[in-house]
Amino acid sequence: MKLAIIGAGKWGQALYHAYSQKNEVVISSRSVKDIENFVPLKEALKYQYLIIAIPAQVIRSWMSDNFIDKGQNILVASKGIETSTGAFLNEVYGEFVSDNRLAFVSGPSFATEVLKSLPTALKISSSNLDLANLYSEALPSYIKGYIDSDVIGAEVAGAYKNVIAIASGVCDGLELGNNARAALISRGLVEMTRFGEYFGAKVDTFLSLGGAGDLFLTASSKLSRNYRVGLGLAKRKSIEEILNELGEVAEGIPTTKALFNIAQKENIYLPIAREVYNMLEGKEPSLSVNDLLSS
Repeated sequence: MKLAIIGAGKWGQALYHAYSQKNEVVISSRSVKDIENFVPLKEALKYQYLIIAIPAQVIRSWMSDNFIDKGQNILVASKGIETSTGAFLNEVYGEFVSDNRLAFVSGPSFATEVLKSLPTALKISSSNLDLANLYSEALPSYIKGYIDSDVIGAEVAGAYKNVIAIASGVCDGLELGNNARAALISRGLVEMTRFGEYFGAKVDTFLSLGGAGDLFLTASSKLSRNYRVGLGLAKRKSIEEILNELGEVAEGIPTTKALFNIAQKENIYLPIAREVYNMLEGKEPSLSVNDLLSS
């Protein structure tokens, strides 16, 4: 395949490294990077197959400002829910591109390990299984690809796991123990499944690579930015201080706010997301733990 990666953060560079093993790939971003095959954005957008790895909260404005529809297919490599509207990313992209030209990647995949060519497995979800299969078969030998059609499930799981990862980081930051973290993650899986089912996702999706697989990884390692957000909250650091230390986007923060707003509007029971939201708003983490245990 001839592919263009848009977004040269760690995840974009990891996808560039992975897809370059078997394909002709270029990469582009807002600022020029010293990366082989880096091209201007206008050049990248000429490719028929795109992989877009930019922060979820800027996708709508980026598409409005930059994208010219020439029949391109897009693999969405971002995870999150638009805070300002509560829209899922397939809905945001759907305003610019038809569903049969969109696919979504999910699964356990820390960028640092993908860059080292360490083995993992990923899932490509799309209403167009032929398109999903094209992106899947283009993966390198060290990544096993799976495909399915549950776009909503993949989106919910990919976004929600970052929120549970924040809660898990708080749990470990407070030194509550392995039992507590395991209980939190397992109940987080139940919570994200409940949310996904409400919007029509398949239960099996949350037991797959993009659900449990990605959740277990993201909620249990310091390589996870969102987990580190939780560690910072446990130490009573401000959000500004945490993000300055990270030096990167932590999608779980805006996603938490989006989930809280949706839960309020739709009356969905999301106790973990609710307490993560409260902690982001300044609630004492130990009080959130007590409230979770008693709710």
